[in-house]
Amino acid sequence: MNENHLIKWNLRTVVFLGVLVAMQLVLTRVFVIELGFVRISLGSICTILSGLWFGPAAGALVGFSADVMGCLMKGYVLNPLITIAAMLWGVIPALFRPLFSRGSKIKKHVWLSVGIALSAVFCTLGFGTAGLVLMNGYNFYAIMPARLIQFCVMTVIYCLITNLLYFSSLTSVVKGVSSRKL
Repeated sequence: MNENHLIKWNLRTVVFLGVLVAMQLVLTRVFVIELGFVRISLGSICTILSGLWFGPAAGALVGFSADVMGCLMKGYVLNPLITIAAMLWGVIPALFRPLFSRGSKIKKHVWLSVGIALSAVFCTLGFGTAGLVLMNGYNFYAIMPARLIQFCVMTVIYCLITNLLYFSSLTSVVKGVSSRKL
């Protein structure tokens, strides 16, 4: 593996990961629209960005930490399938990073969006729905239409916001690179 892709676990990295966990908690537990088995929030963007900026392990750590702390904040019982989904939001897009590190601007945006869409399939439709059905007792056929609508709408929103943030000067700031070097 190229050394440029290895995460440096120093104080700066831990602080950034802590800030991303805190932001995710605010976005998923405070600024959220909860409609029973459908939750509309922007918190997964923090996990996606943590994986893109610091690697898949860091993305999984942010997703895990935010889910566990969020369950404690809201008084929920930890659902292992939903926790896996929270972790995968940080892992899957980060695995696509080599595909959008080179190429035209359009290809970079497309590959990042493909990674996010694939994450949404596994996390929202896969593990998230399975967690609600198996652990919480929801009827699969009753919740799937609303979950599909949530998937379609939120995937587009996640792609737009993540592309705007990741391909902005914010990435240079987080990675500690001067904007002149880019």
